[in-house]
Amino acid sequence: VQLQASGGGWVQPGGSLRLSCAASGHTFSVSGMGWFRQAPGKEREFVALIDWRSGTKYVGASVQGRFTISKDSAKNTLFLQVNSLTLEDTAVYFCAARTGRTDGYDYWGQGTLVTVSS
Repeated sequence: VQLQASGGGWVQPGGSLRLSCAASGHTFSVSGMGWFRQAPGKEREFVALIDWRSGTKYVGASVQGRFTISKDSAKNTLFLQVNSLTLEDTAVYFCAARTGRTDGYDYWGQGTLVTVSS
């Protein structure tokens, strides 16, 4: 499975972006996908996940109410709508996929940079 994240960029505080993650390859094996982020000098942080088959979603506490995860199964694409951005949201955002090959996320995208600055 190959993952290609896009949609990052520069945005002012309070702004919004829509991140996308296109999956290709053996996508039939994907059971779930998620978004993570890593800010400069910090550890990678979980953002949100979605069960690829049921659509069940879970969003991390730090972004709840501002970020929304969704998917287009027909296009094998994962989305993250990020609203009301703050300086603390500046990070590289990664998408990842679970296939059951391991207990965690088996495949990772290259990341897309979100910079929140005035």
